[in-house]
Amino acid sequence: MTQTQKRWTLTAVILGSGIVFLDTTVVNLALPRIGQELESNRIGVLEGQSYVYNAYLLTLSALLILAGALNDYFGRRRMFALGLIGFGFTSLLCGVAPNLELLILFRILQGATGALLVPGSLSIITASFEGEEQGRAFGIWAGASAATTILGPPLGGFLVNSISWRAAFLINLPLVAVAYYATIRHVAESRDEEATGRFDWAGAAVIALAVGGLSFGAIRGQQQQWQDATAFVALAVGAVAAVAFPILMARSSHPLVPLELFKSKNFSVTNVSTLLIYGALYVNLYFTGIFVIGTLGYNEQAAGIVGLPATLLLALFSTRFGKLAARYGPRLFMTVGPAIMALGILWLVRIPADSEPWKFGFEAGERLLPPAGYLIDLFPAFLVFGVGLVIMVAPLTTALMTSVPKHNSGVASAINNAISRVGPQLAGAVIFVAIAASFYGSLAKQAPNLNTSSQDVRNNISPLNRPLEPVRPPVLRAVRESSTDSFRLAMLISSALLLAGAVVNGIGIQNPRQTATEDRPEAASTVPSPSPAPTGAHTDQGVPPP
Repeated sequence: MTQTQKRWTLTAVILGSGIVFLDTTVVNLALPRIGQELESNRIGVLEGQSYVYNAYLLTLSALLILAGALNDYFGRRRMFALGLIGFGFTSLLCGVAPNLELLILFRILQGATGALLVPGSLSIITASFEGEEQGRAFGIWAGASAATTILGPPLGGFLVNSISWRAAFLINLPLVAVAYYATIRHVAESRDEEATGRFDWAGAAVIALAVGGLSFGAIRGQQQQWQDATAFVALAVGAVAAVAFPILMARSSHPLVPLELFKSKNFSVTNVSTLLIYGALYVNLYFTGIFVIGTLGYNEQAAGIVGLPATLLLALFSTRFGKLAARYGPRLFMTVGPAIMALGILWLVRIPADSEPWKFGFEAGERLLPPAGYLIDLFPAFLVFGVGLVIMVAPLTTALMTSVPKHNSGVASAINNAISRVGPQLAGAVIFVAIAASFYGSLAKQAPNLNTSSQDVRNNISPLNRPLEPVRPPVLRAVRESSTDSFRLAMLISSALLLAGAVVNGIGIQNPRQTATEDRPEAASTVPSPSPAPTGAHTDQGVPPP
């Protein structure tokens, strides 16, 4: 493959996966305008906005493993091109949707087509590059994905305010066109040459039920404060399917996911650490976004800037650490990175309840330069956090993608993607219960005259948020102190998960005995080679999963 082909290949996969990530951050900012302009006869505005956002994420998560297997089975270039066509077409449908119900349907289809692009991008890189060049390519991919995160909120705000919320979907069309051209003209076809027999559609259905059920149950449960039986039913269906899936794979003659993949120690360890580290990222980004707005009083623009140091570091330096991981092995980087991230998060544990708020903007009462509260309480934390993040992300991707044979790279990437999306949602839902219990327990002590078990009180006063209706100043101070205590607990949990991930990587990850090119595993049993934005109430606004 020539250097020109390699550059175009990187362009294709970065744009292809980038639009999937972009469609979370950009569309998220369009939701208020969508609720104002689109009519609905069957669902409420707030519920409809939630479906517009979550329907996309749910189908994307549920179909990732199926999509990864399709890439390996039918050809990565072919399925990637098909995903681009589908994503472009469904983006067009979303952009012209006449009502809320149809927009939700089109978002479901958009998530399904987007599932083909994320694992396809990394498996194409794995098939097209070797050695240090491969590590550099993974670093470029991670840095470009971070740049997408940076561009998402301002681009979404510009499109929605200057043109229309429909432009948030239609902006995908020129990006799809460039990516499709690069794919058809320059990306080499590759597939699992060992794939024989019929495709495992039964396995695909079971894993979609497992991932989709767990993901929907976690989201629904948290949204309804675990008062809705639907969430528990979905979790039960997902759990049963998750238990049944490996049994089905062991009995299948042509399994969707070969269980031999998990004989690779690096593959298994990387997935465990992904669960821990991305769970920590979700907790950190979700609760920081709510806390700085709802408790400290930041406006939305300032909240979007809070984590910018970490995202910028990731965009600027991921390529370098991808090359270093390919040269020296990923173990040191995957151990040190999460530990440094944990130190950054621990700085947030000391944040005071009266930290000075930042209202960024040009209107009266707003300011451009950050106040001392941000510079002392938040900036150092996210600077240190960003250093650890940039050390960890590209090496983790490199460790994952070179820990299995090339012909299984699509499904390997998809498995890790599914874990990085569903695992944090489940962890976040469980931790939310602990945070809520901590908040109301603290509030009951600080405001003894307030009946914190009353549903009316809980509807008005929720963890980390400002009260929806006015309350007396002593109660307001108690709410602020209790929210700060709960936020500190969330950060302690996040830091603990990161340290656990560092320990798992330090003990379990094995560096290659030789270079990736010389020691490329042809069987999963051989010693393997090495392979986001706190506004986000979800991982996709922060660091994109590998």
